[in-house]
Amino acid sequence: MPETATTRWGAVLAVWAAGLGAAAQYGKVSVVFDQLATLYPEAGPALSLSVSMTGVLGILLGVVAGLFVSSFGYRRSLVWALWSGAAMSALQVLHLPYGLFLVTRLIEGLSHLGIVVAGPTLMALLANERQRGTALTVWSTFFGVSFALLNWLGLPLVAAQGLLALFAAHAVLMAALALLLAWAMRNLPVPERQPLPPLAELPALHLSIYRSPFKLAPAAGWLFYTSCFVALLTVLPPHLPESQRAIVMGAFPLISIAASMTVGVALLRVMPAVQLAQAGYGLCTAAGLWLWAVPGDWLACFALAAAFGLVQSGSFACVPQLNSTAADQAEANGAMSQAGNAGNVIGTPLLLAALGIAGYGGMMLVVCGLFVGGILVHRTLAARRKQVAAL
Repeated sequence: MPETATTRWGAVLAVWAAGLGAAAQYGKVSVVFDQLATLYPEAGPALSLSVSMTGVLGILLGVVAGLFVSSFGYRRSLVWALWSGAAMSALQVLHLPYGLFLVTRLIEGLSHLGIVVAGPTLMALLANERQRGTALTVWSTFFGVSFALLNWLGLPLVAAQGLLALFAAHAVLMAALALLLAWAMRNLPVPERQPLPPLAELPALHLSIYRSPFKLAPAAGWLFYTSCFVALLTVLPPHLPESQRAIVMGAFPLISIAASMTVGVALLRVMPAVQLAQAGYGLCTAAGLWLWAVPGDWLACFALAAAFGLVQSGSFACVPQLNSTAADQAEANGAMSQAGNAGNVIGTPLLLAALGIAGYGGMMLVVCGLFVGGILVHRTLAARRKQVAAL
């Protein structure tokens, strides 16, 4: 993997901005979901597909995306993913029939994959070895920051100009980022492109990633995080005091980001990323039990948010720590994307089912069980890595 002597922070932040655009592919619909029926009253219950459709290809093709990105080229993949995302948002401005709107959302899933697989790999290339963990911690904040910006800037835009104005703004942002990153990364030394894998070999290539304790570990741990984070933001608010609900839930992702950027960055300098992720899950478990014992406690919510931040830092930073080549990192990031989409799809229904069957206390115990699962899967894969190293 090419090494850089000095971290190119301007380009790092530009790639991070591309991540904000990728997160907004989910967020631009999620934050206005309650208003989307005014655009598509005929959709009825199928309106929920407008959110989930973007994640379908992430579940099906997340791992394969890493293989294709390393073949197509990292810079090229990121830039063309941004252009395709801009094109889909521009089409959505035309107020397409709902069926065609869903087709654009499906294609946005491919755009999203290209960004979230190529982005962190390019971040690792743009940063020197000492600051690589910091750069990837910056990357780990993209979802939370994007959703916060959509609430602060996007919702006022919708209130003033209507829903389609938000899609137009997203199209302009993605196009501007495509132009900016094509220029910013023009002299970036990147690894040689890998041969495109034959379609017949894709099942075996999936297995090679799943069987690797190095490539699989970041994704395996990330699955437990994504099964909880968005789901808790969805199911916790009714259990908080109404007077505190908006403040606590609004601050939750920001506290997570702040912990990731401060404590997470500091701890990555003194401990391996996998250990940091496990420590984060341990603190998540403690905060979850606190919320189980004292439902709706705002301080317990903030403690949980801070612990989530440590899981974020450790999870993204362990990709380059465990995988030295850019191709391996792209495959690991593809697996993380697949795990993230799967977690986002299954998390909320799982917690709602637990809530319906066993009430709030049962739901929180399920959450704590997921946190413990994150620790155990990392320990299991760490043991496997030791076995591989001993051979």
